[in-house]
Amino acid sequence: MATNRRTWLRVGGSAGGFFLVLPDAPYAGVLVALAIGDQQAIPTDQWRLFRQTGVTHLMSISGLHVTMVAALSAGLVGWLWRRSERLMLFLPAPKAATAAGWLAALGYSLLAGFAVPTQRTLYMLSVVALALWSGRNLGVSRSLLLALLLVLLLDPWAVLSPGFWLSFAAVGLLFFVGTGRIGAARGWRAALANWGATQWAVTVGTLPLLLFLFQQFSLVSPPANAVAIPLVSFVITPLALVFAVIPWPLLLHFDHWLLAGLMRFLEWLAVWPVWEQAAPPLAATLLAVPGAIWLLLPRGFPARWLGVCLLLPALLWPAPRPALGDAWVDVLDVGQGLAVVVRTAEHTLLYDTGPLYSAESDAGQRIVVPYLRATGVRELDTLIVTHRDKDHSGGVVAVQQALPIARTLSSVPELVGERCVAGQAWEWDGVHFTILHPQADDYERKAAKTNNMSCVLRIENAFGSVLLTSDIEARDEQALLARAADQLRSDVLLVPHHGSATSSTPDFVAAVAARDVIIPVGYRNRFQHPRPDVVARYAGSRLWRSDRDGAVRIDLASGLALSSYRGEYRRYWQGR
Repeated sequence: MATNRRTWLRVGGSAGGFFLVLPDAPYAGVLVALAIGDQQAIPTDQWRLFRQTGVTHLMSISGLHVTMVAALSAGLVGWLWRRSERLMLFLPAPKAATAAGWLAALGYSLLAGFAVPTQRTLYMLSVVALALWSGRNLGVSRSLLLALLLVLLLDPWAVLSPGFWLSFAAVGLLFFVGTGRIGAARGWRAALANWGATQWAVTVGTLPLLLFLFQQFSLVSPPANAVAIPLVSFVITPLALVFAVIPWPLLLHFDHWLLAGLMRFLEWLAVWPVWEQAAPPLAATLLAVPGAIWLLLPRGFPARWLGVCLLLPALLWPAPRPALGDAWVDVLDVGQGLAVVVRTAEHTLLYDTGPLYSAESDAGQRIVVPYLRATGVRELDTLIVTHRDKDHSGGVVAVQQALPIARTLSSVPELVGERCVAGQAWEWDGVHFTILHPQADDYERKAAKTNNMSCVLRIENAFGSVLLTSDIEARDEQALLARAADQLRSDVLLVPHHGSATSSTPDFVAAVAARDVIIPVGYRNRFQHPRPDVVARYAGSRLWRSDRDGAVRIDLASGLALSSYRGEYRRYWQGR
């Protein structure tokens, strides 16, 4: 975060102005994100707080903020327009307000980088603006459907984005509970009740989608959003935008003071747990959708409690696990790196955590932790970080922060836990695990490359065996052949060092004699892995590649079977 601040101070501009006025303020990065859409200065711990309280959607230029800017601009222009008789004769105030609101939404969307969520909001506002300009009353349902049609015509791929489903679902739910109903009361008490009903509707209505897409939702999201939405949308964000135009320091200090108060409130709420569970199947999700709608029907509708019954399968769906004596080994598709999840009947092991993509992103937070959550893993019995290289250890911090870890084995001195040493062995639920490399004296070699310290793990049960080799090189393969040749033979081999020319010596390949080999490799990676001559050495084995096949599942249950994600879930845009 400090680096980003120095960069902005050097280049100047609106963001630089924020940090000049608030050089040491902890939430200046949030104000920059709200004003111009740049989120680089928001630290990881603040993002974690936003996720825990369910207000992440507010801490960037979102559809809500674009709508708010459009509404404020329309209201201001309409009020000023009515002050001039000449302007009123030239163009009616409602049309002038509509045009001003749409132009403000367009400008704000462009300022935010015209991301997909803001595009969808602009398209929806365009439909409403055209209806208002034409003087037609399309009704909320037709306006929403026309906006949906426009989005799909302009961006058919939007259906692959979770934000597409959540944004249209949230707007539809707001229309569903916000339309006039017989006997609706008036006054501040009714307004407060309506606000509570709105929060309840969005929380319950989006619950099936949140469970299906993210396998979690915040239990404190309703009260957090009830306070954060009006404060951020109608006070904090407008003040940040005003400062971007009129750089008055006192205004920004007051804005940051308000934001700090909100953050203290969110920290107080964040002590409550987040509901997490395994991803429910599509059938349970489709059953939960009418259940949520049933719960939101008007008061007095008979048997609304039946909606809870329809929600329960999605809420309580159990996570599948292997049977006793079986094992599932999943080689995740993390790009140019490695992450392997091993599950037995009651235990879970993670072998490496994937690569570090950038200063703000890694495979741990992007792939590994979401996968563990989707499969119902709530804690790790063992984490093995094979060596220091960032393509294998880049996600370790994210994994440590997300899950309790009972035991850590690694060859990384700085990582708290035990050393992985040849000879370590244990058994879980009828499945045997053995560390084959490195030896204890390898840690005394100061000049040893990090690849040479890679932890090699062999997994075996009654149905087959898997050898996970990380990034060992030719000298390590020869050492293994010399001291543990009888333990190398395996049915499945994770190819050493992503198919590099420094590994997979012919003698080692022959000693393992694997029926199936898996190469964890990134698509068009800069190392040009795997090397063609290395691939040729495995000519007698069935070859799997993560850049071509996606994640690979090794099923050590009632026999040995391998399958790939892309093979089971074909997409028309994938190469054939």
